[in-house]
This record gives sequence, structure tokens and C-alpha cells, in this order.
Amino acid sequence: MSRIFELTVEAPPGDIISYHPMRLADALGIKDVNRLAVETNGTSKALVTIYPDDPLAQVILADPQMLLMDAKGRIYIGRYHNGRPSLLRLYDPKSGSAQRLLLFGTTGAGKSTAGQIILAAMKRSGIAVLYADLKGGQSAPEAFGQKGHGDDGNVAWRVTTQEGTMAQLRTTWLTMMDRQERYSRMGRSKFLKDRPDPLIYQIVDEANRLLEKGAPYRDEATFYIKDIGRTGRSLGIGIGLFAQAGHLEEMGGSDTLRAMLKEGEVVLLRWTSSMMKQLVTDGLLPTGQVLAPIPKYAGEVDLISQFDEDHEDDDLPGTQGTAYNVNGRYPSSKMRFWNIGSDMPTEGLDPEVLELYGPGAPAEIEQDAWDLIGDAYGQRLDGMEAYRAVFPEPEEDEDGEEGGGGGKKKKNGSAGSAGTRAASPVPAAATKPRARTLRDRVQAVLDAHDDPLDALQVLELVNEDGGRTVQLGSVRNTLTTLKK
Repeated sequence: MSRIFELTVEAPPGDIISYHPMRLADALGIKDVNRLAVETNGTSKALVTIYPDDPLAQVILADPQMLLMDAKGRIYIGRYHNGRPSLLRLYDPKSGSAQRLLLFGTTGAGKSTAGQIILAAMKRSGIAVLYADLKGGQSAPEAFGQKGHGDDGNVAWRVTTQEGTMAQLRTTWLTMMDRQERYSRMGRSKFLKDRPDPLIYQIVDEANRLLEKGAPYRDEATFYIKDIGRTGRSLGIGIGLFAQAGHLEEMGGSDTLRAMLKEGEVVLLRWTSSMMKQLVTDGLLPTGQVLAPIPKYAGEVDLISQFDEDHEDDDLPGTQGTAYNVNGRYPSSKMRFWNIGSDMPTEGLDPEVLELYGPGAPAEIEQDAWDLIGDAYGQRLDGMEAYRAVFPEPEEDEDGEEGGGGGKKKKNGSAGSAGTRAASPVPAAATKPRARTLRDRVQAVLDAHDDPLDALQVLELVNEDGGRTVQLGSVRNTLTTLKK
């Protein structure tokens, strides 16, 4: 009969428990590290659980209604090894605060599926989501946006370009400033969900493409993300970044994210060693907390002799969706997101994923802000059309020179009854995008991966970054110049 063993471990007085997950598994004679779970209290005590099989092999969502946000502002995203729920807080009703959300994972770690679960939970919970999918819409194709006010959709506004993302960030920021003014007049210091305004989340998927070194809008995007993260919480406006990142410098710099990592909701899927080193060095993980690496495949790793003719080379199950909910109840224990979607890829949108979102229209930005935020949101624009609609052009003085102050007034009044939209708070130099060179793009790929990559692998990753498609010869030439 299969048994589960649970061991309680206590360090001598004054000592802090530390351990190496792989060495501990080896010492216990466990070949599959996924059978081992370790929880510590951050100081002198630990609970070690040994399972007969991987307890996270199957994590099935029984009912989409389980995704509804609970009375404490949390959504149920999956479960831990012990069957307990893994909860992600989106709203704190006690403080009236929206949250800052970070989801990190390398290629193939299950970030897209995890993101779909979070987005579906947001729609079902009545949260207005502005979603930027910087993988050209491929990260979460089922998260299609409304075409206009009141229309069906799974998010309020979806964009797939960096210019559209900047328009969304600007729109979110303008909505935040409008709420700040309105709430001040009301004498309100805290946000009350749906009284009268909805909880809003700005989500940027593949955020590394927007924030990495050399990205055209990096400085401006960093400003908006920092300001929304700092000011938006008490106004019911949260921000979430889903990213493939090997180092915090790829995400606008460590200063940008330190507060988000320390105080926000952080989920780590499979990561790079450099990212983990920085999390430890910066003190973003509690003292004594060690996270066992998440392998690409589950199951025992056997050494097979070349003379073993009976060996069958079966595919091992993947670990996609396995993660650490760093700010959850069990930060050092692995959890796994719900297993969702069809067993095999579908020709178009996956009907099982669509079912998670449910039918009908999503929550939208409140009507009180429509005049201020203007056409980009009202018409659900994307690309340069969205960017030009929401960012004001500088006024010209009588001599034809650029003047200061607010944005240019639109003759057709499309900016709404306000007529003039607030000027961008970002210095002008930061708003002028610099085109990324192939050298920048190749360097970004190399910085994001610890393991050596050959030219073909670099080519594939470069051509996935949303920029112009390049050829193998160009990548090889660039790699040669980088070596000099």
C-alpha cells in the first residue's frame, strides 16, 4: 500500500534551518525530487513530506466557478502538494487596495496557461482588464477584447503592439488620476470595489519585450508602471507583469521591481539561475528559504547503459504550470496551476479555455473617466493609431516652436468634453523611441539565457521578439561581432 511519510525537523537553538533540495532527496534515496516537499517557518523548524508519487501530476479544475474571487479578494489558481488551495490575492478589502502581480517563467514553463487562468478569474470576478499581449496575441488568444462599450469580450481592451501597450498604460494612468481627483472630492481615502467603480487591472504579457534594454519605450513604460504600482493600489487599480526574464535588469531595472517583488503577489514558474541568485541577493526571499529547482520533466532520471538494448525511450511528463507562490501560505512548497484546455492543440480558439471565461461582456472602465481617456479606449485602438490618440502632441507657439504645457486641443473634440488631455508626465526625451538594432535583440536573447545557445536557437528566439524577421546569416554575423 502506498504511504505518505511526514517528518518534523528542528534545528538546534539559535540555528536557522538550511538545506539543498537535491542533496536532501539523494540522502533520502529519492530519485524523483518531485516526490519530496519541504516547508520551513523561516527559522528553526521544517516539515518534510515524502510521497509515493508526484502529488502534482494531475491538478484538475473541477468547476470554472472555482475561479471566482472570494470574500477576501483571492482567486483559486491551483493547489499545493498537500491538496490545499494556492490562492492569489487581487484585492484586499480591509485596506481597499488592488495588488501588484508578477508572474515569471522561462519558455515552456506554462506561463501562458497560468496567465489564462488569472485572466479568466478576473473576468468572472468583475474586474476590468486592459491586456497587452506582446507575443502578437499568441500568449492568450482566447483573451480577446471588446470592440466597443457593451460588446462581448473576455477582457475590456486587448492590444498586441508596444505602441498599443503604451496607450493602455497612459489610459490606466489617466483613469488613476481621475479617480484620485474624484475620490478626494468625495472625502474617500480608500477604494471600495464596485462602489461605484470596478477594480481595474493593467496586465502586460511578455513584459520583458517592453522593458528590456534597448526596447523603444522602456523609459516611458517604466515610469507608468512604477507610478501605477505606487499610486494605483489605493484607487482600485492594479498592475500585473507576465514575463520571461533571466535578470531583473530585463524588466526595467531592479529598482523598478523591488517594491513589487517585496509587497506584491509573486509567482515563479521555472526560472533561470541568475534570476534566483538576484532574488536571494536582494533579500526578496525570506531568510533560510530555499526553492528547489523545477525541472523541465517530471519523473526519475535514470542512467542508461549503452549496452541496455531493452531500454524504451518514453517521453517523460512535463512540469508546465508547476510554480512557487512566493507570497502565498506556503512559499517554499511547489504548487501547480490548474490543468486547463484541450488535450491536443486546436485549429483555432480552444473551446475549453473559452468556457473558463464564460459568455458575455467583461467589466469596463467607469463611464466617469471616458471623456478624459478618449478615443484609444473608446474605439479599442491598437498600434500607432492608439499611441497617437492618447499621447498629446506638443503645442506650437507663434514662432512654430514647441511650447510647454498641456497637449494640443483636437478640433473634432475627440478627446472628450475636456477638450485638452493632460500632457505626458514623462520627460520628452524618454518619449522618443529608439529603434532596436539586431545587435540589441541578439544581446537581449543571450542575456536572458544562462545555457549556451547555437546560432539557430538564437535566430528562433530573435524572430519571436516581435521585431522584424531576420535571417540566419545576419544572426551569425552579429554573434561574431559580439565575441570581439
